[in-house]
Amino acid sequence: MSRSGGWRGWFPDPSGRRGVSLAQWVLLEGNRHAVTGALLTMTFVAILGIGTIWPFEMQRLLTKTAAVQTVLNTFLGGIILLVSIVVSINSFALSYDIISIGAQEDRLRGTLEFRSEIGHLTDTERSPMDMDPASFLSMMVEVINHRAHDLETVTEELDGRDAEEIREHIETILQTIEYIEKSVDQTGGGEFSALWLGLDLDLGPLMERSRVLHLAYTDVLSDSGEDRFERLIRAFELITTGRHFFKTLYYRREFSMLSRTLLIVSLPAILGTATTILAINANILPQIWILGLSPLLTFVAAAFTVALAPFIILTAFMLRVATVTLRATDTEPFVL
Repeated sequence: MSRSGGWRGWFPDPSGRRGVSLAQWVLLEGNRHAVTGALLTMTFVAILGIGTIWPFEMQRLLTKTAAVQTVLNTFLGGIILLVSIVVSINSFALSYDIISIGAQEDRLRGTLEFRSEIGHLTDTERSPMDMDPASFLSMMVEVINHRAHDLETVTEELDGRDAEEIREHIETILQTIEYIEKSVDQTGGGEFSALWLGLDLDLGPLMERSRVLHLAYTDVLSDSGEDRFERLIRAFELITTGRHFFKTLYYRREFSMLSRTLLIVSLPAILGTATTILAINANILPQIWILGLSPLLTFVAAAFTVALAPFIILTAFMLRVATVTLRATDTEPFVL
C-alpha cells in the first residue's frame, strides 16, 4: 500500500484522477471515523460561531431557564433509543450467519463451485476469496480482455456489416477494460476505493449485448465461434457475481463497524450529557477562558457536540450506505 493510499481514507487525496472531491470523500472514500471527526468539529465550530455572531446571555439561559436542560434531556433519551435501534438492525445482518446446517452446507458447496470455476477460468489456484477486491477485479478484467481478443476470430466467419458489428462490440469491451485497469491502478490502496470500484462497476450492458449478438449469429457460427461467445458471457457473469458479493461483504462490515462504534461512543456520551445536566442544575459552571472565548459558550458547545456524537456517527455511516445502495443496484431487473 502506498503512503498516499494509506492516508486517503483520512484526508481528501488530491492525487486522484478527478483531483480533490470533498463530496466524493465524504460520501464514499473517507474513513467513517475521519468523516465523523470532521462533522463533530464542524458542529462544535458552528455552535461557537452562532454564539459569537449572535450573542445572547448564556448565564441567564443556563441558570434562569430550563431550555438547555430540556434539549440535553431529549438528546439523552435519543442516544439510548438510537443505540437500541441500531443494535437491533445489526442483529438482522448477523442473521445471515445464523442458519441451519443444511443451509450452511449449500452455501459452502456454492462457494467451492464458484472458487473452482474461477480457478479453471484463470488457470490459477487462487480464488476470489483469497484476494482483495482490487486483485479480483484485475484478474477478471484480464480474463475478459483475453476472451474479447479471442472473439475477434469470430469475425472471420462473418462478412460485411455483421463482422463490423462484432468488431465494434469488441472495441467497446476493450475500451471499458482499459478504463477499469486504470481505475484499479489509481485506487492507490485506499480503504474503500477498490471495494467501491467493484460496487460501481456495471458490465451488464456489455454482457447483454454479447448475448444478443450470440443469439443473432448462432445459426452461422461454428462450434468454436459459439464457444468463444459463451466463454466471454460466462466471464461477465462471474465478475457480476463477484460484484454482488462485494456488496454483501460491504453491508455486513459497515453495519458491524457502525454498531461497534456506537456502543463505544454512546456510554461516554451518556455520561457526559448526564454530568452536564447535573452541573447546570447545581449551578456549577466553568469560569475558565480558552482562546478568548466565553467559558459558558464553550461549555455549551462542547456539551451539545458530545450529546450529538452518536447521531453524527450514524450520519457518517448512513451517508455511505445510502450512496452505495442508490448507485449499486443497476443490475437489478427493474431500476428507477
